[in-house]
Amino acid sequence: MQPLENIRVLDLSRVYAAPAGSMMLADLGAEVIRVEHPDGSDSMRDWGPFLNEQSTYYLCANRNKKSITLNLKTTAGQEQFKELVKDADIVLENFKTGDMARMGLSYEELKKVNPRIIHCAVTGFGQTGPLAYEPGFDPVIQAMSGLMSVTGASDGEATKVGVPIADILTSNYVVISILAALRMRDQTHEGQFIDLSLLDVQMSSLANVASAYLNTGFSSERLGNRHNNVAPYQVFDCADGPLMICAGTDGQFQKLCMILDRKEWANDARFVTNTLRKQHEAELVKMITELTIKKTRDEWIALLQQYKIPGGRVNTIAEALEQPQILAREMIGELEHELYGKVKFVKNPLQFSSLNIQYNLAPPTLGEHTETFQKSTLSK
Repeated sequence: MQPLENIRVLDLSRVYAAPAGSMMLADLGAEVIRVEHPDGSDSMRDWGPFLNEQSTYYLCANRNKKSITLNLKTTAGQEQFKELVKDADIVLENFKTGDMARMGLSYEELKKVNPRIIHCAVTGFGQTGPLAYEPGFDPVIQAMSGLMSVTGASDGEATKVGVPIADILTSNYVVISILAALRMRDQTHEGQFIDLSLLDVQMSSLANVASAYLNTGFSSERLGNRHNNVAPYQVFDCADGPLMICAGTDGQFQKLCMILDRKEWANDARFVTNTLRKQHEAELVKMITELTIKKTRDEWIALLQQYKIPGGRVNTIAEALEQPQILAREMIGELEHELYGKVKFVKNPLQFSSLNIQYNLAPPTLGEHTETFQKSTLSK
């Protein structure tokens, strides 16, 4: 048994933000049906590198789903879609604001067909405001949200995060909002419309950076691997490469001084509190680096673990995926598709004591399940 068994999702979404959200719902047992144009509507299918002619970008967001094709720009396609809505719980889409209404498939129309339907719309800027009708991709959102202004080297250009972080965070909110709407429906027996904006999500994720500005006027700076408010809290060079060390409390700094065999630093007037350490950060970092460079990362990690100070190697992607902790947690999965073979993937991070997450279907090819649904559903 899975928590979302008997929940059906009609997934009209493309690229990453919404599809990754529906994939998580599928992992939890929902039946997720991708509804695409017969000619294909997801540009992610064209983004390499490729595994047996299948985009690895597409593969990372579409396991456990089925795929059917419908032309929603035609009256016939719209009527077929409404037939599907009758037996569905959720419609998820990330068309530009107004596109669903132009196809006669707005929430107001869909709830006439099924009053219990939950319609989640994901857009760059939301359904309201001066930018409501503008397209918004992840890099644009990272730029507009201010995230890039605090990412990158202090003497370099504003830098986007190396993964589509706005999309990734939005996919999490897709799941949270839909689960909340399902719970509300349990009580009211009515569906609702969910308006998710990538910019809203990224703004809400500015966390301490936004709080500092809103409450004190403090503008965080781009500091590379340093922290705007804490020291020492950054990457240090070791004999064989970079190591992240985060001494986030006065107690942890005192222990770090012991590890470095510099106990006197803990009582140094420049370093007694975090505020003082931040004021004298340049001096402190130089002093620490002169010591860390004398040992390897593994030697320092053994000491950091002994004293319970957070620290870790700056890994490559290959090193990260192959590290013992990830292997011990069995975070790498594998599914097989009859057409393109074995697909490896990073598993859902949710680990429960008794809720069951399953990986049953490799990401589908375009329209792979259309014939099945034409026989069982579309012919009703």
